[in-house]
Amino acid sequence: MNAAARTALIAAAVLALSACGSAPPKTKAPPPAPKPVSTAQSGQAILASASGSLVSGKLKLTPTADGVRLTGVIGGFAPNSVHAIHIHEKGDCSAVDASSAGGHFNPGMSAHGKADSGTHHGGDMDNITADAEGVAQVDAHARAVTLGGGASNDVAGRAVIVHAAPDDYVTQPTGNAGARLACGVISVSH
Repeated sequence: MNAAARTALIAAAVLALSACGSAPPKTKAPPPAPKPVSTAQSGQAILASASGSLVSGKLKLTPTADGVRLTGVIGGFAPNSVHAIHIHEKGDCSAVDASSAGGHFNPGMSAHGKADSGTHHGGDMDNITADAEGVAQVDAHARAVTLGGGASNDVAGRAVIVHAAPDDYVTQPTGNAGARLACGVISVSH
């Protein structure tokens, strides 16, 4: 065997041995896709008058373990009056009477009712009451909804509506709440 053939044979043996001794490079599995999670810390709704009313205000929205809490002040009501407040399906307050906000937000396709007991829409909340100066200190709770994250029960981008009459919690599908006095779109902050 000549020198060139012997060199080629040695090179082939070295390559074969080095290939046997090394394992294929390990590859990492791709990380799992992140689950949709609400990143909203809070939200707000600036309510502007509708239907020729003088009602307006500002609400802060805060996620809770079982829904979303709405707090703030709404003024321009008749003294000592009671009014329905709901979250509506569309974040559109462009119509003069706020009808552009659509019906009550109802992701569970439930019957209308009282939020603290029994079946109700996701947008149903307890009535608010104005004081002798026509100002309501709001502390309402929308149950079984979320704030941010894009789930089917997410209220971000929807509208808060204040009505002319109190909600009777019985009449379907609106609670006989009357005209829409104010409307504001829910925005979130992170």
